[in-house]
Amino acid sequence: MKNKVKALLLGAFLTVSSVGFAGELKVGASPVPHAEILNLVKEDLKNQGVDLKIVDFTDYVTPNLALADKEIDANYFQHDPYLEKFASERGLKLVNAGKVHVEPLGVFSRKVNSLEEIPNKGVIAIPSDPSNGGRALILLHNKGVIKLNDPTNLYVTEFDIVENPKNLKFKPIEAPQLPRVLPDVAAAVINGNYVLEAGFSPVKDALALEGEESPYANIIAVREGEQNNEDIVKLLNALRSEKVKQYILDNYNGGVVPAF
Repeated sequence: MKNKVKALLLGAFLTVSSVGFAGELKVGASPVPHAEILNLVKEDLKNQGVDLKIVDFTDYVTPNLALADKEIDANYFQHDPYLEKFASERGLKLVNAGKVHVEPLGVFSRKVNSLEEIPNKGVIAIPSDPSNGGRALILLHNKGVIKLNDPTNLYVTEFDIVENPKNLKFKPIEAPQLPRVLPDVAAAVINGNYVLEAGFSPVKDALALEGEESPYANIIAVREGEQNNEDIVKLLNALRSEKVKQYILDNYNGGVVPAF
């Protein structure tokens, strides 16, 4: 009888002592703005029993490989077209758990002050991955720089250009390197997170910028079957709060737009 009482007391002690110890949730993220936004909700999640660990990544390949290999539990850096293409090409079972914000893609230059000033046969650098490369060309189509045969196709390439009045040349560059090549090209179409990291003001410095209607919302990606995991749901709810919305509006000057 005494042993049973001791066991019950020990079990109760362990249950009480474990209260407040959070389950760890590792989320991979680009430093700006994703990791900054995650840091904003870290304490909120801790109060819900989730110990958020943020793992910084500075490229667009490693975070999905790390997620597939179970080195992290989720990632927050990409939009759905990129995830779908990447997962399909590599045979990875990764899915979109929910959208958070849009980082409008923009055209930037150190040599000209408007799209009209881009010279004949000028070189425009675009992201080298298929989804963002297509996105860049669609932006240029929408701004009248080129004409595509089907601007609704998210994976268009330069072979889909049917009108190119200035005979522009397009140079695919890995997305993180785009700000660095600006001195060497007429213009570059740069992803929002790398624009912010490079110290540009998207609204003030862009020659052209996607509007809020952009379908390229940044998402939380997880392994297939884990999108309804309790901690993932808590993470998404925290990221879609009024607190986060106001933070985005106050801090990114149009370079990040809430998508919830």
